[in-house]
Parts: sequence; structure tokens; C-alpha cells
Amino acid sequence: MKKFLDEDFILGNDTAKHLFHDYSEKLPIIDYHCHISPQEIYEDKRFDSLGDVWFGGKQPDGHYFGDHYKWRLMRSNGMTEEQVTGRNDELGRFKGFADTLTLAIGNPMYHWCNLELKKYFGVTEPLNPDNAEAIWNKCNDMLKSDPNLTVRGLIRQSNVAYVGTTDDPVDSLEWHEKIAADDSIDFMVRPSFRPDKAINITKAGFKEYIESLAHAVGKDTLNSAQDVIDALINRIEFFAAHGCVASDHGLDYIPFRKGTIEIADEAFKKVMAGGDISVEEAEVYQTQLLIAIGKAYHKHNIAMELHYSCLRNMNERMFRLEGPDTGFDMISQNTCGGSIAELLSELDRTNELPKTILFSLNPADNEQIGTILGVFQSPEVPGKIQHGPAWWFNDTKSGMENQMKSLANLGLLGNFIGMLTDSRSFLSYTRHDYFRRIMCNLIGEWVENGEYPNDDAALKRITEGISYYNAKRYFGL
Repeated sequence: MKKFLDEDFILGNDTAKHLFHDYSEKLPIIDYHCHISPQEIYEDKRFDSLGDVWFGGKQPDGHYFGDHYKWRLMRSNGMTEEQVTGRNDELGRFKGFADTLTLAIGNPMYHWCNLELKKYFGVTEPLNPDNAEAIWNKCNDMLKSDPNLTVRGLIRQSNVAYVGTTDDPVDSLEWHEKIAADDSIDFMVRPSFRPDKAINITKAGFKEYIESLAHAVGKDTLNSAQDVIDALINRIEFFAAHGCVASDHGLDYIPFRKGTIEIADEAFKKVMAGGDISVEEAEVYQTQLLIAIGKAYHKHNIAMELHYSCLRNMNERMFRLEGPDTGFDMISQNTCGGSIAELLSELDRTNELPKTILFSLNPADNEQIGTILGVFQSPEVPGKIQHGPAWWFNDTKSGMENQMKSLANLGLLGNFIGMLTDSRSFLSYTRHDYFRRIMCNLIGEWVENGEYPNDDAALKRITEGISYYNAKRYFGL
């Protein structure tokens, strides 16, 4: 029987162990998509307790911020909402989570959490209700004084070379400017452009957001869809000047509906006047924006990330109570592959298709994405159109394996840009270690089964590329 979480965790054969320990393990991390705070990086935040860094929860200003993966697990074990996101009894919450975790066999959270405790706090025994209080006390003592357990300390000891935060177009990027001017910060932190609120014309808060966007570009108001496009391009240029190399679009589905800017203008004016518009009108507006900003991304060498097939905030009662991004989202089923291809084709028609990374939350879309890639590749950069890594509900062991197998079946796995955290937690860099082990084990199995030759030079190139070098090249870092 193999020991739990030893140095060869998940590495089931000699080739996998060689590839991980000799090539993958020591390479830096490029975390090109996450939701951590640039302000906390600049201020080098020291956490008040393990609960603060481990769970998050309700903040003093009333909004919620933290690791909703853990929150969902705790709710599944019958814990009350006060125990899940409340901050009144942190030790009790940790004990409740320890009890929950013992039931999480087969869930990646069991691996992630114990990897976090081992890497950052030196805890080698699996967390359980019997040792929870002792582990809590040990971790809290370390958090008070250990220089490696501030925000910057966690990033440095994780060997992170690049952090791509997620930033709204109206953001001043104040904290990014301060980070760039601080010579003591020896890793790269760049903003990523997330214009969802300007694109989601039928969602609550659209009118108010347009006012914020207008103010961000020095105007009192935006009067048309073209005005919105011009404002977004203005902000893309501002982000590019601050080193932005990626954009991020979290859309319910990717639309493509042919129309004119005049139709988009009419739809925009109806909504801004308090009226309703049809799905068709909304999609014309969205398509016009996606085409225009896609061309701007290409001009400024910014990769376009398209995330889709998520149904958000589906528990209405809990959404009203807790707000967005608190763990009440689910996988959606969409048939927008054709629309994605039409969007990419329209951008490609004028040679203005940016580097594009496609993520569907629905793993049933893996093969479709794999075939889209082959339609739009070009010599600009190897793997210009990427199948994004297994994301959110898919970043399980089997989800990662299935995504990589699909990419290998239909494209070039060797050009894959690898893992991201997509996380709000500074402890979650262990997910890169987890991914690299799974990747090396999968490749090792193919070699040991005689499905790929034991060509060490080729295997080194593939393994190191997926771990680090492909993303470094792709984002021009």
C-alpha cells in the first residue's frame, strides 16, 4: 500500500516519477488567471488566522470573499450558513470542516487541503476531527510570525513567477502601479481585462455600470453601443500600458448574431431608457462588442479567454442572502460551438483574431473545443487557439485527465499552456503541484504502456513546456 501524500503522490510509475521530480516539480508557476487581490499583494497582508486564509467569509463591509469550493463542501455536510461563511467561531468552523473533509474521499478538496497544510505549515498527518485543534493552533502560531506566511511570502515560496489578476475595465489599477514601482516585489503581477458587465446588457446593474465606465474615460455619459466600444478600447489601451497580457470573459454562452452597429445602438438605448429587448437584439449588441474588442486584443497582443456554460446564483434565496460568488453556481448545457467558430472566423477574416483560450464548464464540450482549435491555428504562436485547462467543477483528477486526453486526441498536448488556479486563495498554488503530478502520471502511463517512446529529450520538452515554458512563450513573459 502506498503512503498517503508522500513524495511520489499520484505518480504511479517510474517514468512519471522521473518526469515530475527531474523536470516539472522545480519549474516556476505562471498563474495566468486568478481572483486574488493586488492590494493584498502590495500591502503584503498578514492573515489574522488560519480561518482568514483558509476559508474567508463575510467581510467587514458585508460582502463575501473566500474559497467557495470549501463552502460548498461544508454545506453538503449539513453545516449551518453561520458555520460556513460566518466569522464568530473560527475554531468551531475549522473543526466542522475537518469532520467534513474526512468524508470527502475522491474529492480533490481532500488532496488540495492536505497539500496546503503540508507545504505551508509542515503538517504531515491528514486533517481530521481529532487533530483539528492542534493543527489550528500550530498554523495560527506560524501565521503570526513566519515571514514566509504573508501574502508575498506564500507567493515566493510557491515559486510563482507571474500572477494574472482579474480586473474590471473601470479599475484605476492603482495597486498594480504600486506593485510595479516596488523593487522588493520580485515576481510579476499584471492586470487582466474582464469586461463582462459591459457586455451583459440584459443583466441587473447594466445601466449603473455604463455610468461607471463613462466616468472611467472622463465622460458624463455613454450614448450608444459605439460609445461603449470606444470606452472599452480606451480601457484596453490603458490596461495594455500596465502590462496586461490576457482578457477574461465569463459569459453564460458565447453569442454570435450578425447585425449592424445601428441595431446594437438601438438595443443599447432601449435598455438605458429602462425598456426590454429581445434575445436577438441583445446578441447583436454583444456580438458587436466582442468583435470590436477582439480586434483590440489582437492589436495589443492580449490573449482572449472565453469562459462559458455556467449557470450562476441558481439558489435565489441564498443569492439574496449571500450575494454572488458564494457557491451557488452549476454547470450549464449550451450549444454555442458554432457561434464560437463564427466569432473566431469573423475576427480571422480580417487577420485580427487574437490568441484565444476556450473554457467550457461543461466537460461534454471537450471534444467540440478540440475540433475548434484545429480550424483557427496560425503561425503567430504555437497553439494560438488553446483548450483551457480543466476549470472550476472540472479541476478534479479525472477532469484534468479527461481534458488532457481530449486535447491529445484532437490536437497537440505538447503545446498546452497548462494549469491556472482560478482561485481567491493564496494557498491554492498547490493546485499547480497537483496538476503537474497528474500530467506527469498520464504521460508516464502512455510511455510505460508502449504508446509513446521512452525518448527522454522529447518527454522533457513536453513536460517542461506544459508546466511552464508554453505559457511563458504564449503570454510573452
